[in-house]
Amino acid sequence: MRDFIVMNFLFGDAARMPGHADSLLESGLVDSTGVLEIVDFLETDMGIVVADDETLPTNLDSVDNLTDFVLRKRSTASVA
Repeated sequence: MRDFIVMNFLFGDAARMPGHADSLLESGLVDSTGVLEIVDFLETDMGIVVADDETLPTNLDSVDNLTDFVLRKRSTASVA
């Protein structure tokens, strides 16, 4: 997650990366278009489906939230 954000939103400048629990939206790093890019990355590269009702800050607004979301989705998919 961190690498994706550094490469796609910070253009490789890892020194500007907010803390893992910091809001990507509040920091101004990600906007609404950026959220769509994150969802595309999750679906394309991470192999999970993000439903419209899952595009919430609690799932997508920090590295920690993104990581937890992916882990939850993967564990749910393996049970199904």
